[in-house]
Parts: sequence; C-alpha cells; structure tokens
Amino acid sequence: MYALLLGILLIPLKYLEIGPVANWSWWWVLSPFAVAAAWWAWADATGYTKRKAMEKMDQRRKDRINKQKESMGMGPRRPR
Repeated sequence: MYALLLGILLIPLKYLEIGPVANWSWWWVLSPFAVAAAWWAWADATGYTKRKAMEKMDQRRKDRINKQKESMGMGPRRPR
C-alpha cells in the first residue's frame, strides 16, 4: 500500500517538474507501481491476504460474542 501511495505522489511531481524528481527517469517514478504489483501477487499466491482477512473476521466474531456476554452480565471467559 505504501508503494502505491509513493507512486501516486511521484507522478505529479515528475509531470509538474517539481524538485529532484524532475530529473529522474520515468522508470524510477513508475517503479513503486511494479513493487506494489509484485507484493500483491506474492500476498495472493502465498495466502497472506486470505489469512489476514480470516484473522480479522475471527477477531470481530470474538468481540461480538464478548459484547453479548457482557450485556447479559456474564462477562468474557478467563483463559486457563
């Protein structure tokens, strides 16, 4: 995500010829997009994206269960 934001920032700097980015090659300016694409390809191929999504869903489920228990006056379970 940071590489994508960096690429989006560098394009106007290069196009408007602002700062040292004006002297850079377009290949350097566009390289953060290649890095972002490589990261997403790796994350999808290894299951990293799916695993993070499942962890987020599990945490939301646990939070919802604990909230319901607290509203019933039971409180969350203590780990043994």
